[in-house]
Amino acid sequence: MADDDRPEGISRRKLLIGGGVTLGAAGAGAYAAWDALTRQWWRVPGNHKPRRTGVVDFRGAEWVAAAEANWRRANRPDDYRIDRVVIHVVEGTYPVALKVFQDPRHGAATHYVVRKDGHIAQLIRELDVAYHAGNRAWNDRSVGIEHEGFVSRPQDFTPDMYRASARLTARICTRYDIPIDRKHIVGHIEVPGADHTDPGPHWDWKRYMRLVRAAAR
Repeated sequence: MADDDRPEGISRRKLLIGGGVTLGAAGAGAYAAWDALTRQWWRVPGNHKPRRTGVVDFRGAEWVAAAEANWRRANRPDDYRIDRVVIHVVEGTYPVALKVFQDPRHGAATHYVVRKDGHIAQLIRELDVAYHAGNRAWNDRSVGIEHEGFVSRPQDFTPDMYRASARLTARICTRYDIPIDRKHIVGHIEVPGADHTDPGPHWDWKRYMRLVRAAAR
């Protein structure tokens, strides 16, 4: 399902424009427009972060680029703080997940996909916003990790998958100083407004969180 990535509400930041007039005094519409403009930093020449084809954020991951329609360029965590990891389950196979996320008509993709044998593909850089959570604010602040398999089949969640995913999540949490707890590492079903049920009742959260904490140490 295509993600709702419409602009958020007005920011609370107090920015000044010429003459020392606050944007709030110019009206909500002008403020929202200005706030949106400040988030387009990457369109200004010279403001691009270095981006090399094939570079990954997690060592050992395979780079498989998602369609550009399924994410948007950003400068995280400088423009959006990253404080969540969202766990997904594909409801399909690893090849199917990659194929879907490379389809611009799909309108959604995660940063990573974890295969049953523990192999990891990265499709979107962590500094960019993936359309994966079904919630604009959560997209801005989170990293999405997809897992091969079906929510109704506990056998799909293999030891290799759990271990690899836990190492990945631990690295993300360490990099952005995200607390390793169930408030900050959540399932797709827990995202406000989400209409998905993954990772489902067979995802072993106690086991997974134990592995994440061990990997972080």
